[in-house]
Amino acid sequence: MATGPLQGLKVLELAAIGPVPMAATLLADLGAEVLRVDRSEPSGLGLNVPPPLDVHSRSRRSIALDLKRPEAREVLLRLIDRSDVLLEGFRPGVAERLGLDPAALLKRQPRLVVGRMTGWGQSGPLAQAAGHDLNYLALTGALAAIGPRDGPPQPPLNLVADYGGGALYLAFGVMAALWERSHSGRGQVVDAAMVDGVASLMGMFNGLAAAGLWNTRQRQANLLDGGAPWYACHRCACGGWLSVAALEPRFFANFVRVTGLDPAWGARQYERESWPELHATIAACIASRSQADWLLAFDGQEACVAPVLGLHEAPLHPHAQARAAYVQVGGHWQPAPAPRFSRSATAAPQAGPLAGADSAAVLAEAGYSDGEIDALRTGRVFSES
Repeated sequence: MATGPLQGLKVLELAAIGPVPMAATLLADLGAEVLRVDRSEPSGLGLNVPPPLDVHSRSRRSIALDLKRPEAREVLLRLIDRSDVLLEGFRPGVAERLGLDPAALLKRQPRLVVGRMTGWGQSGPLAQAAGHDLNYLALTGALAAIGPRDGPPQPPLNLVADYGGGALYLAFGVMAALWERSHSGRGQVVDAAMVDGVASLMGMFNGLAAAGLWNTRQRQANLLDGGAPWYACHRCACGGWLSVAALEPRFFANFVRVTGLDPAWGARQYERESWPELHATIAACIASRSQADWLLAFDGQEACVAPVLGLHEAPLHPHAQARAAYVQVGGHWQPAPAPRFSRSATAAPQAGPLAGADSAAVLAEAGYSDGEIDALRTGRVFSES
């Protein structure tokens, strides 16, 4: 049985890639009852990760429908009637062509919250354009700020647009609409666009640039983009890396002391003209010892130093182990539900279902008789795994 602060919330997720399944997982992790509507035929969605291993498929059920069939659309409408939230990630206009016009859905189910996830938004000259995470970053100023000084901008995985500016803002918008519904009794449409979310995330840097504190014309020339030698990653003798984030003078003073650098550097920390020399000095120093040696030296020293871990190492770090930050799902490490709550404990995540694994059971719960389910099965309106 689901537990957590969102226990009792019913979410209908129309299968998609990227931000929609992650937003659904965030809600499911906190106790929402999520039902994913998969396609009857393979769609090519995702990155070919089997559902039991896919973090963004976990802790939900699946029904597979052929939405080209009127009977399947009627099934979907009945499921929507039983839901608090509908999540979809189609291009603008596609949901309408499938008979899922949000305005009509809200007339049918006035308390419904419709979370719509797109890259460019529901309106604007690019609304119908194809795109992916990297394109949305490119248009917001975020991509131009990430990467080496003399090289091209670098994709920061797909964390910033798909997940930071997409999934998190979609989930936040849905929860805001649900809070408003608790007062008004009415649902509404949430238009979540990745370009909007990333622009919001870049707010601090807009302010720094406006104040003349951020060089927008050159990468690795600023405080937080690898330009500052004491806010960067440095390679150790063993080939491993240390992340150094000694922003405040007291932390940098501790860093200088532990590394044995010339104490005079402490007073020159923010002399930007000295950064190239200091970067080379720190790099040479860190390269003289192994990562393990440095971690021992910095232990308890308040210098803001941490090892750069690989995906296979992160779950095994003592801090992650102490906080149970990762959990075993199907014999594999996955991130634990986040955040944590003082009273509303969350359930252990469950491996994600194969497409259509729960089709018959879901139809029965929606009020279809055995005979009706058999007829829908014979007509290939739904499929089962």
